[in-house]
Amino acid sequence: MQKDIISTNKAPQAIGTYSQAVAITGGTTVYLSGQIPLIPETMEMVEGDISEQIHRVFKNLTAVCEAAGGGLNDIVKLNIFLTELSHFPIVNEIMAQYFSQPYPARAAVGIKELPKAAQVEMDGVMVIE
Repeated sequence: MQKDIISTNKAPQAIGTYSQAVAITGGTTVYLSGQIPLIPETMEMVEGDISEQIHRVFKNLTAVCEAAGGGLNDIVKLNIFLTELSHFPIVNEIMAQYFSQPYPARAAVGIKELPKAAQVEMDGVMVIE
């Protein structure tokens, strides 16, 4: 199996031992690493409330999807990690601004904490033609 590493400066650089995304050579599947609400240019957390964090995460995911030759609507599986599950209705409202039907399969998980004290992180699997 050959892997193609996807990287863009329009999304935060990896802050650990991982790639922004990995595509399988000759295939159509792209695995997107988790994105938190870091501003790519500064690698600092976006200021503001949970809404600002969710928007920033979707922008970061968009940049990685585009670097891989696709877009958010090519995501077939989206995983959402929240430090407060009470924010889930806000995720739904904002997600509707970035995705059109048919929506991807999705999981939302409440967790204790995320890197850099983020309140939200998302990863996914994208399929492109």
